[in-house]
Amino acid sequence: MSTTTVTSAQAPGEAGPRTATMMNGKTFTFQSNVSTTLAKIPIIDAARIWSQDLAERKALAEEIREAAHEIGFFYLVNHGIDMKYADEAMTQAKRFFAMPQEKKMEVFTGLVPNEYVGFHPMECYNRNGWKRQDLSEAFNWGYDAKFDPDATPAALAQKSPSIWPSDLPGFQEGVMAYHAQLLRFSRRLARIFALALHMPEDYFDAYTAQPEAGMRILHYPEQEHSVDEQNGIGAHTDVESFTIVTQDDTGGLEVLGKDGHWIKATPVPGAFVVNIADCFMRQTNDFFVSTIHRVVNKSGRERYSVPFFFGFDRSMRLDPIPSCVDETKGMPPMKYPVITAGEYYEWRTNRQKKTNTFNEEVQGKAS
Repeated sequence: MSTTTVTSAQAPGEAGPRTATMMNGKTFTFQSNVSTTLAKIPIIDAARIWSQDLAERKALAEEIREAAHEIGFFYLVNHGIDMKYADEAMTQAKRFFAMPQEKKMEVFTGLVPNEYVGFHPMECYNRNGWKRQDLSEAFNWGYDAKFDPDATPAALAQKSPSIWPSDLPGFQEGVMAYHAQLLRFSRRLARIFALALHMPEDYFDAYTAQPEAGMRILHYPEQEHSVDEQNGIGAHTDVESFTIVTQDDTGGLEVLGKDGHWIKATPVPGAFVVNIADCFMRQTNDFFVSTIHRVVNKSGRERYSVPFFFGFDRSMRLDPIPSCVDETKGMPPMKYPVITAGEYYEWRTNRQKKTNTFNEEVQGKAS
């Protein structure tokens, strides 16, 4: 879930670095709005995630450890997920966004307190305070144990917070089929992350039995205005532990490098783009990097993407990973107060949703 807001300290179009304060309390500086392909995001072969050989899984974990620490973004290829599920999710996304606005507004996110689920209309947010609103629309849903083949009895007893459109047969089934594939993959990836943090492979198993596993579909029209005036989605970080992005071949995703320049995350056929999110950054005491990213669609055509946001059980405390606060190994003391995953999710969700410009419109019609 991308719910970080950035307020620029310098007006769009001005020369020189810009410093901004984010909703998670951190500040960042970027040198210009021009993106480059000179710097590269690591491409990692994920086939070893399914290996029965612990040494192979550990070797994969070390590659992921380096990428998660250095840039917080990486591609995964040969991940083993049949992309027919992704194709179907993209098809369903196009069906949903083609519906009339009034039908989409029947599942407006403002109707569901404390949750990021539902429809987020076009130009309802302005994450960076640019001259024009972010040019995208989205539909979000959350974890539903009914669609989880590995659901626990406790999870099945919980009601999903999601709301679904009417008169769109096959939509929920189409997107949830892909959700189930990514859920299985993410639990496996969480075990690789445990190895990457030099912890036992099953360290996160208790966190992932009933995960915070949200997903969204996004539609970005082609932007006519300059990047100084508008983004598809403004610069932000994600909330949960990590995000798996399925993007079409349009391009537009950009990552902020450590040098303050934007790096294009050029589409790689059949690959996932994985990025670290804020809850993982907190738990790893900033060893893993939750990197700022945005979307700028100047391709001349529409863009669609399907991000999957994998986080830990909302009831679980975000205790620091022991290997990340081990002073005998030169690690710093814990930088963050310990809260539950659910407390952090709710705080960030409500901060973002309050900025949705459609709130007053819907409340006015309801009164």
